[in-house]
Formats: sequence, structure tokens, C-alpha cells
Amino acid sequence: MINGIINVYKEKGYTSHDVVAKMRGILRIKKIGHTGTLDPDAEGVLPVCIGKATKLVDLITNKDKTYEAVLKLGITTDTQDITGTVLTRKDVTVTIPEIEEAIRSYIGEYMQLPPMYSAIKVNGKKLYELARQGKEVERKRRKVYIHDIRILKIDALQHEVSMSVDCGKGTYIRTLLHDIGETLGCGGTMKSLTRTAVGDFHLKDAYKLSEIEKMVHNEQINTIVYPIDGIFSDYSRITVAREYSKLIYNGNPFQTSHLTEPIQYPSTDWVRVYDADDDFIGIYQYDYGRKSYRPVKLFMTKHTI
Repeated sequence: MINGIINVYKEKGYTSHDVVAKMRGILRIKKIGHTGTLDPDAEGVLPVCIGKATKLVDLITNKDKTYEAVLKLGITTDTQDITGTVLTRKDVTVTIPEIEEAIRSYIGEYMQLPPMYSAIKVNGKKLYELARQGKEVERKRRKVYIHDIRILKIDALQHEVSMSVDCGKGTYIRTLLHDIGETLGCGGTMKSLTRTAVGDFHLKDAYKLSEIEKMVHNEQINTIVYPIDGIFSDYSRITVAREYSKLIYNGNPFQTSHLTEPIQYPSTDWVRVYDADDDFIGIYQYDYGRKSYRPVKLFMTKHTI
């Protein structure tokens, strides 16, 4: 049984759900989840959680991301990308300095209006389902954070701008590009999108489905499985002594005296907890009121509760 994360390179034409379905067939494992939707025409990094690592889905989804995108100026579409129906066409008369200034103005926090073609639910219905029916409903703007935008190339002849975007969770890149086009007054739509990083998962380390299938066939799949505890590598590590193993195997709290190296002044920060055999148990936090470490999220990579 695999318990961990595989960094999948999602190719164009697949939905994120398609990737999960294909991974289930390749690995012959049902318990698999992806960590953030990519549109079918987008490609790039899609960490896939397997087995007990599915408990990490929300944590990875919330991590910062990096994208490389191409903005096509002078066109707007209903989907905010090049696959949609063209709504407007305008001449592009803006200068390169004006393009650079408009892009820089979006670095930092801004209130983004989610696109109609998105999976966000309003009154129990997904927006894209309503959009396909020709309906548009009122949406609330959401706070998003753009850490940085680096302009990679400006093609003045084709009216295209290639850029790399570092952003926080919940950011729609096609909406960001649409908004930049609105700021410039000529409109804009997303021509292409590649996700190059999700937290510590990078494009250079991602594997296509065909490569993963080959590794399974050659019994090499474990060489590309990222361990669950690797996600928490920034947290301090503590080990419970063998004679108290039953406490953690049953998901119970434990005291500092139960550790192989007792701590006199424990921190309330989250910590990684291991048993005496070096098996990762889960994430715990010290409770000064109860004077014990209490479980936050349990994984039990080799033991069951």
C-alpha cells in the first residue's frame, strides 16, 4: 500500500479528476485525491495524494503556487481564456512601459471577482454549470494575494505578454490576466497556463501519467513517492519511547516524560511525532492546560488505530 504524494505533470486535455481516475487505475488504489484543480487546457504540477496522504489534500491545496502564463491583449472571452467565445476585440495601442506598470499594480493584495466559469458554488450550484446555461449570477469578490509577477517576454507584434506569477491560494490566473487587460483598457484573455510549482513540488520533478505507469510496471514507483512527513519537515521532531507506543498507536495524548528525550519547556507549535521504530505517527501540539501532547492530525503510516 502506498502512503504518500506523487508529483504528477498534468498534461493538456485532462481534467484534474481525469488524472485521479487514471492514477487509480495505474496504482490499483481507490484512495487518491488531487490538490487543486487545473483547467483541462492548463498543464503542470498537480500533487496527487495517495492512501493516508489524502489527509494532506487541504494542507497542500492551501500552499503558495507559481504559474507561467501568456496574456493575449485586445480580446476578451466569456471564459477569460482563449478557448472561450470572444466578447470584445479592441486595438492594442498601449506602450510597453504602460503594460509593465499595469502588471506591477497587481502585486500585493487585491479583491478578485471569481469567474463564472469556475467550480465555486453559489446557492448550492457550481458557477460553471450556470454559465453553461447562459446565466450570470452575482459573486462576491475574494481577497487574493499576488506575491510577485515577473515579466518574461513582451511580444509587441502579437500583443502577447509572458509572465511568471507567484500567488497565494484561491487565485484565478485567467481572472488576473483579464483584470490586467481591463486596467490597460484594451482587454485581455489567457492564451496558455502552466503551473510550475505548488509549495515544494516543482515542474522539473513532475512525472507524466505514462512515466508513472512505466515505473509501476518496472516496480520503481516507490522511488518517486514523496513521504507524508516530508510535508512537515519544518516542524520539530519528537520520538515516543517504545514502552509508551500503545498511547500513540491508539491516538491518545502523551506527556513529555514519555519521550525518548524528555522536554523541559515544550512549545505549543506543531511537532512531528514518531515511534521508536522511526515510523511517522502524526502531528501533535502541546496543551499546557492538560500538560500533554494532543493529536492534531494522525497518519499512522505503518500502524492502525
